[in-house]
Amino acid sequence: MNKIEELVERYPALAEQKDNVEMAFNIIKESYEQGHKLLIAGNGGSAADSNHIVGELMKSFELKRKIDDDLYKKLEESELYKEELLTSLQGALPTISLNNHESLNTAFLNDVNPTATFAQQIVGYGNTGDVFLGISTSGNSKNVVMAAIVAKAKGLKVIGLTGAKDSDLKKFADITIQAPETRTFKIQEYHLPIYHAICLSLEDYFFGNK
Repeated sequence: MNKIEELVERYPALAEQKDNVEMAFNIIKESYEQGHKLLIAGNGGSAADSNHIVGELMKSFELKRKIDDDLYKKLEESELYKEELLTSLQGALPTISLNNHESLNTAFLNDVNPTATFAQQIVGYGNTGDVFLGISTSGNSKNVVMAAIVAKAKGLKVIGLTGAKDSDLKKFADITIQAPETRTFKIQEYHLPIYHAICLSLEDYFFGNK
């Protein structure tokens, strides 16, 4: 059983979102295959979720991850810290949480526009082929929606992770996964297993049987 089928088995209320979860996985997978990256943003608990996802993708989640062979061979030639590096480093899927840049975010908030801080980071980080994952329980968080608008303008794919109600974020997203709840804490309780299933599926695809 794959991770998304297991998700739906454990959380039957998500059955209607299964196709959207699978499409979101495929969008991110194809972006990584082409050498691109995932950018994520959210507010409050969704900011914590953004950071959580980075932790699952940038290091081992459930599987042992080898670094690529070329890097391994170059590190074998190092005269300093070779063994420590070779035994410590793990394969990573490049992921950035836009919540984590306090100096930039507070400077932009103070000097320019507090709701455009994520959008500004899309300007700096985003490239055609990357993916932006916007997490918003309402789907109407202005700073997340503004980032999605800029992401679309720059040629990124946009994935929304929201609650049950249709929203502004859905208007700009290629795929929107809508947790079947309207109260914030209940939406968040679904968001975690959803993104865990996607992260596990990505790890299986890129590092399974290796």
